[in-house]
Amino acid sequence: MLLLWVAVVAVSALATPAPGAGGQRRGAVQAWPDAPNVVLVVSDSFDGRLTFYPGSQVVKLPFINFMKAHGTSFLNAYTNSPICCPSRAAMWSGLFTHLTESWNNFKGLDPNYTTWMDVMEKHGYQTQKFGKLDYTSGHHSISNRVEAWTRDVAFLLRQEGRPMVNLVPKKTKVSYDAIKIPKWSPLSEMHPIDYYSSYTKNCTGKFTEKEIKDIRAFYYAMCAETDAMLGEIILALHQLDLLQKTIVIYTSDHGELAMEHRQFYKMSMYEASAHVPLLIMGPGIKTNLQVSNVVSLVDIYPTMLDIAGIPLPQNLSGYSLLPLSSMFKNEQKFKNLHPPWILSEFHGCNVNASAYMLRTNQWKYIAYSDGASVLPQLFDLSSDPDELTNIATKFPEVTSSLDRKLRSIINYPQVSASVHRYNKEQFIKWKQSIGQNYSDVIANLRWHQDWLKEPRKYENAIDQWLKIHSDPENI
Repeated sequence: MLLLWVAVVAVSALATPAPGAGGQRRGAVQAWPDAPNVVLVVSDSFDGRLTFYPGSQVVKLPFINFMKAHGTSFLNAYTNSPICCPSRAAMWSGLFTHLTESWNNFKGLDPNYTTWMDVMEKHGYQTQKFGKLDYTSGHHSISNRVEAWTRDVAFLLRQEGRPMVNLVPKKTKVSYDAIKIPKWSPLSEMHPIDYYSSYTKNCTGKFTEKEIKDIRAFYYAMCAETDAMLGEIILALHQLDLLQKTIVIYTSDHGELAMEHRQFYKMSMYEASAHVPLLIMGPGIKTNLQVSNVVSLVDIYPTMLDIAGIPLPQNLSGYSLLPLSSMFKNEQKFKNLHPPWILSEFHGCNVNASAYMLRTNQWKYIAYSDGASVLPQLFDLSSDPDELTNIATKFPEVTSSLDRKLRSIINYPQVSASVHRYNKEQFIKWKQSIGQNYSDVIANLRWHQDWLKEPRKYENAIDQWLKIHSDPENI
C-alpha cells in the first residue's frame, strides 16, 4: 500500500495583484475587496468519496468535515489521469494529459514549465511550495518506466508482491465493523483490461474477508492521518489570524482502489481510483454548499488565477470553479460555466491499453486504445455505483453518442498511436544504454518473480514487439 503524501502550496497576497493584460476570463468573479491568500493542500491517493456518505461511516475526518461546513465541496471531482505525475502535471498546467504528453510517472512537464504559481508570482503574489510536488519529468524508478514502456508486449508479469497488511489500525479513527467487503466479478467475467491490471498487481489469487478488510482498514487509517495533517495547516492559519483572510483548497492527485475490483493502487477509471476530493473554503466562498457538477483537476489552474483576478489564457482545458462556489455576484455567472463532462486518460503501467474516460452527470464511458481492439465500458453510476455491470452493449445508442462526444474532445486513436511510438522509442533507447545485460536488469525489477522463471520467453516477446512497425495501422 502507498503511504499518503501531502504537498502544500501557499500564495500570499503581500502585494495587491496587478491587473493582467489580455486573455478572456472564463467565469471570473468580481474582485475581492482585499486580495486573499491561497493555500492549496494536495494529498496522494485519497478516495474522494470519503468526503461524503458513506465515507463518513467508516473513517473520522473532522477537518474535512470542517471544510465542508465552512466552504464548498465538489461531490463529483475527478483526476485527469489516475497516477501521480500526469495528474499533477494536469493540475499545474491546466491542460489535459494528451496536451502535456505526460504519458507516465517518468514523463511529466518540463522543469521550466510556466505554472499558475509562476503566473501569480508575476502578478504580485509571494509563493511557496512544500512537500511532494511531482509534476515534472525525470523522476520515479526504472521499474516504473520500463513497466510503462513495455505494457504493449504480449506477456503477463506480476509487478508486485501480493498485497497484505500486518499492522493494526487505531479503532478510534476507523470503524472496522463498518468497512464493507467490495463485490468482485469472477475472474472469467472480468473485462480484459481489468484482468491484466489485477494480474500485474498480483491480485488474482484468493483473499480472505479478513485480509481484504485489514487492507482497507489500513488505508482508511492513512486517510485519517491525512485529515490530521490538513488540520495542522488549518489550525496554524487560525493561530496566526490568517484563516479569515485565506482561501484553503484541499484535493488529491487520484484515489486508491483499496481492493475494489480486485485491485489496489490506482491506474484505473473506477470511482475509487479516479474520484478525488475537492473542497474550497475562505473569504467569498459559499458555506455548507455541495456542488454536484462534474469537475476535474485541470480546473485548479483557472480557479487560482480567477481568485487573484488574473485574466485566463485562452488555451486552458479547465474552467474556474468560482462561478460554482463564490458568493460574489457576477453578471457572467451563467456564461462560460464548466461543461457537463470531464475527461480523464491513462497511458502508464499496469494497464495494457490507453484508457479514456468521459464522465457526465449520469454516465461513465471508458474507451480503450483505438476504440476497436478492446471493448469499451459504460456504467450508469446512478443505478450501479459499484460499477459492476458494463452496459455498453445493452445501450448501443448511448455508447455511440458518448464515443462521438469523446472523439470531439480528443482524437484518442491518434493519441494512443503516439503513446505506442513513444513507449517503443524510449524502451529502445534504454535497452541500448544498458547493452547486452538488459535482461538481467529487468530480472531485478519488480517483475523478477516471473521473469526469472522463463527469461528467454519474455525476451522473445519483447523482440517480437520491437519488430512490429510503429505505424498506427499495425498497432
